[in-house]
Amino acid sequence: MNKTIIVSNRLPLQVSIQKNSLEISPSVGGLATGMKSVHADGNGIWVGWSGIPENELSPSLAKEVEKKIKKEKCVSVSLTNEDIEDYYEGFSNNALWPLFHYFMEYTNFEQHEWEAYKRVNEKFAEVVIDNLEDGDTVWVHDYQLLLLPQLIKGKKPNTTVGFFLHIPFPSYEIFRTFPWREEILTGMLGADLLGFHTYDYERHFLSSVKRILRLDVNFNKINYHDRIIKVDSFPMGIDYNKFHNAALEHRSGSLEKSELRKRLEEHVTEDKKLILSIDRMDYTKGIPNRIKAFEYFLDNYPKYKEKVRLVMLAVPSRSNVPQYQKLKRETDELVGRINGKFATVSWTPIWYFYRSMPFADLIDLYISSDVALITPIRDGMNLVAKEYIATRTEGNGVLVLSEMAGASKEMNEALLINPNSFQNFAENLERALTMPLNEQENRIKFLQKRLKRYDVEKWAEEFFKSLQETEQDRNTIVTKKLTGDYEKSFVEKFKSKKKKMLLLDYDGTLVGFKDNPQDAKPDDELFELLDSLHEKATLVLISGRDKDTFQRWFGHKSYNLVTDHGVWLYQNEEWTALERLKTDWMQSIRPILETFVDSTPGTFIETKNYSLAWHYRTADPELAKIRTMELNTVLTSMVANNGLSILEGNKVIEIKSSNVNKGRVVNRLLIENDYDFVTIIGDDWTDEYMFEEAPDWAYTIKVGLTKTKAKYQIKDPKQVRQLLQKLI
Repeated sequence: MNKTIIVSNRLPLQVSIQKNSLEISPSVGGLATGMKSVHADGNGIWVGWSGIPENELSPSLAKEVEKKIKKEKCVSVSLTNEDIEDYYEGFSNNALWPLFHYFMEYTNFEQHEWEAYKRVNEKFAEVVIDNLEDGDTVWVHDYQLLLLPQLIKGKKPNTTVGFFLHIPFPSYEIFRTFPWREEILTGMLGADLLGFHTYDYERHFLSSVKRILRLDVNFNKINYHDRIIKVDSFPMGIDYNKFHNAALEHRSGSLEKSELRKRLEEHVTEDKKLILSIDRMDYTKGIPNRIKAFEYFLDNYPKYKEKVRLVMLAVPSRSNVPQYQKLKRETDELVGRINGKFATVSWTPIWYFYRSMPFADLIDLYISSDVALITPIRDGMNLVAKEYIATRTEGNGVLVLSEMAGASKEMNEALLINPNSFQNFAENLERALTMPLNEQENRIKFLQKRLKRYDVEKWAEEFFKSLQETEQDRNTIVTKKLTGDYEKSFVEKFKSKKKKMLLLDYDGTLVGFKDNPQDAKPDDELFELLDSLHEKATLVLISGRDKDTFQRWFGHKSYNLVTDHGVWLYQNEEWTALERLKTDWMQSIRPILETFVDSTPGTFIETKNYSLAWHYRTADPELAKIRTMELNTVLTSMVANNGLSILEGNKVIEIKSSNVNKGRVVNRLLIENDYDFVTIIGDDWTDEYMFEEAPDWAYTIKVGLTKTKAKYQIKDPKQVRQLLQKLI
C-alpha cells in the first residue's frame, strides 16, 4: 500500500532524556493536528529532527531513541550541534526568517551557513529517499527545507512531491536581494504542488519565478522543463472543536476555577474590560509598536484610564539571539515606563507575562477577554486570532487584527488595522470597546462559521486532494512523452525504413533561446550531428529565420533549408522563392513597434526580409505581459486589412504575410517523394501548422510541455539532440 511521507524540521514529538530515562510524548501543535488523518490515522510516516543533537546521544541511546520514535510512525534525521547552529539558528533564522518577513536590516548572509543549509537539506533527502517506495507521496513543510523538493525529485523523478510554506513569501523586490535566490526557487520547484497561506504570497512567488528564473507562468501553473507545477493558496486553520469545547467546559462551571481565572474575573465588570494580546517574543509580532500605540490610545482617550487593562502574554523565543534579547529589553522598558506613567493605586494599565502558559490558562485568558489585540507587523497566518474566535462560545467579543497577518484575508469581520498607524489603532480599539452586543454577535457568528468549516484537518485534506490531482494530471501527460518504449520504437522504425525525412525547427528545438537571436548560431557538435543525420535521411531545417542568416550559417552544407516561415527553399544548393511577398507594409508597422521598444526596456526589433519581430526576452515579465496585450490590440485592426498575421512565439511577436506558414512547405516536400518515415520536431505554435499537415503515421514531436497537436512531447533542445544522436 502506498504511503505518505510528511517532512518537517521537527518531528511531532517531545523527546527528552531525564536521568538516562527516555521520555517521548506527542506534540499538540496545529501541524501535528492537521496531519493526524494523513499520519497517525493513515498509512504515513513523519521525517524530521528529534530535537536532540547526535553529539549528545551515546550509540545505545541513539538506537533506543530511533526505536521509540519508529513506534510513533516517525523517522529521525541526525543533526549535530554544528548543524543546528549554522543551518537552523544561522541560515534559517538569520537569513530566511527576517528576509521573508521584510526585516532586511536583521538579515545576515553567511556563506558557511548557506553551505550548512544545503548539507542539512541533503541529509533530510537521504532519509526520505531511504524510506521512499514507488507510488509514495511526499509532503514537505516550511522554510527550513526549501531545497528538499528538488533533491527528492532529482533522485526520484516520478515521486509526487508537495510543499507548503508556513511563513510569508516576500515580494520580488525583497526576494531579489537574496544571494542564493535561483537555488532557493529551483529547490522549491521540485514540488508538483506549492502551497501558501494567502493569494498574496502565491502571487509574490510567481512573480519571482517569472522575473528571476524567466519561466512561463499561466495563471497559477508554471511550465518547468517537462513538468507543470501548480501553485495555490490554502489558508491554514485550527483545531476548532478543541478550543471551542474547552471554552464551553471552562464556562460550564464543571471545572474548578484556576487562580488565573479568579484573578481575571476580579477585574472584569460591566464598565471595566480586559484586552488580550498573545504573541511569541519575535520582532515580526510588533510588540513594542503595540505598547506605544496603547499609550497613544490612553493619551487620546483618557476616559478609558482605569477602565481597560491590556493583558499581554509574550512567549519566550530564541532568547540567546542578540536581536531577541534587545527586543525583550525594549519591551520590558516600555511596559515599565507606561505603567509608571499611568498607574494608580488600584489600577495598572498593562499586565505583562513573559512565559509560556499551559493550555487551560490560555483558555481562561481567551474567555475572560473582551477584546483580542492581534497586531503583528508581518505574519504568515497567525492562529491566535482564530483560537480567540473559537473560544467565544457566548457570541460576544471583538477581534482587532493587523492587515499584515495572513489571517486578515479570511477574517474580514474582524476590525482590520494598519499596525504602524497609532491613530488607526486607537480609533479601532475605541470602536471595539463600544461595539453594540448585536454587532459583536453578528461578526463572531460569521467568523466562527467559516473557521469551523475550514479547520486544520480541512486544510490538510484540501492540500492533499489538490496534490493527488497533480499526480493524475502528470500521469495523463506522461503517456505522450517520447521516452521508454515510445523512444525505443521510434529509433527502431527509423533504422528499419528506407526513405526517411526529418523536418527540424531550429530555435528552441536544436538550440536553446538566446537573449540576442544572433548568438544562437550552430556549434561544432550540432554540425557533426546534422552531417550524420543528412547521410541517413532527407534532412530539412525549417525556421522563421531569414534567408541571409541561414545562408551564412548553413550555406556551406547541402542540407535542405526553409526560411522565413516558408518563403524560401534551399535545395540542391539553390534558393527558390516559394512565395512572392510585398514588404511595403513594414513602413507603417515599424513605427508602432519602435514605440513599444521605447516604452519597454529590454525589447528590440529584428528586421527580416519578409517579417518584423518584436523580441521581449530580456524585458521585465510583468511589464512584457501588459505590453504584449497592448501591442496585439493595436496590431489586430491593422493586419487584418493588409493580408498580414501575428505570430506569437517564445518571447517574440512576429508580423508576417498571412499566405505563409510552415505547413504549406511540409505538404510540398511530402509530395516530392514517397517517404516511408517522417519526423517533425518543433517547439512553438508556428510549428503546429507542420503537425497539422503531417500524415497520420508520421512522428510529430513537440519540444516543451504545452498544449499541442503533436503526438509526442520532449523536454528541451538537449533531449532533442540526445534523441537524434540515437538515430545514428
